[in-house]
This record gives sequence, structure tokens and C-alpha cells, in this order.
Amino acid sequence: MFLSQLDSPLGAMLLVTDARRVVRALDFADHKSRLYRGLREHYGEVELTEIPAPAEIADALARYFHGELEALKVLRTATSGSALQRRVWAALRRIPVGTTTTYGKLAKALGFDDPRAAVEIGAANGANPIAIVVPCHRVIASNGDLKGYAWGLHRKRWLLEHENAMVAKKMQPETQTAMLPGF
Repeated sequence: MFLSQLDSPLGAMLLVTDARRVVRALDFADHKSRLYRGLREHYGEVELTEIPAPAEIADALARYFHGELEALKVLRTATSGSALQRRVWAALRRIPVGTTTTYGKLAKALGFDDPRAAVEIGAANGANPIAIVVPCHRVIASNGDLKGYAWGLHRKRWLLEHENAMVAKKMQPETQTAMLPGF
């Protein structure tokens, strides 16, 4: 696997890709230990070769940060994790830009009827190894609170404001909450 560093308005980021230029992890440099812990947990001992970020990935991230909010949809991701984690992470990619959903609604969309499933969904959400591209920042508490974010609530708030999800949520709470297609 390959390790690259990228700049972002939220701080330096660490990108892990494979030989096919598929995103395996994207983390913030100030959370480097989280990145390495996740790689060990999911892939065992991994040798990372430092390379410049693949142009298509760097370009998509730059376009996203410059306001082309749909730019990340073209990026391919692959993650190792439990079956539930992979289901949650796939569902996160279907939450439309500029919207949010709740842990409970995400659990229900994934077929869980037990309200306590939201806790399991929240844990899978929090274990997401690919920041921003797999938009776990779009999941909030049912009362509108941001709740936790592995990379810091200041970053979650910034991302939601960047995507106009925070403003839209305050203006039209019911119509701006994401409906997850395909369930």
C-alpha cells in the first residue's frame, strides 16, 4: 500500500491507496496513530511506501474543498472491516451532499428495527477509516446535535457548513434530512 500526504483547509491529511489507486484510508495527520491502528486491525502488518498522491484523488479532494461538492463521488474506495461496518460505510456514501441523517434513520434504512441498533450503527460509523469521501460527518443525533466525530467536532461542523447541510437543516429540518435510496 502507498501513503501520501495532502493539504486541506482542515489540516494535513494522510491518504492510503493500493496499487489500483483505490482509497483504503484517509485520515488527518494529527490522528496518525488512529490511521496506523486501523490499518493493523484490518490488514495486519502493512508496509507503506510514500508516494505523491495519485493525481485523480488529489484533484477530486481539491475540487471538493473548492466547492465542487460532488467531486468525491468518482473516487473508488475499498475497506476491510466487519460485514456490518462495510454495510454502514456503503450506506454513508449514499447520503446526498448537503443533507444529514440520524443514527436511528441510518439503522432503520439498513433494516434494523430495534432502536438500540443506532448504537451499533454509531460504532461502525465511528470506525470509518476514510474521512470525507465516506461521509460519516453527515450522520447526526436525532435532536440535531453533532455528537462525536473521530477527527474532531470542529471538522465535522466545518464539513457540514461547507456542504451547506447545517444551514439547510436549520431552515428546513424535515425536508433536508437525507432519505437513503436503495433500501
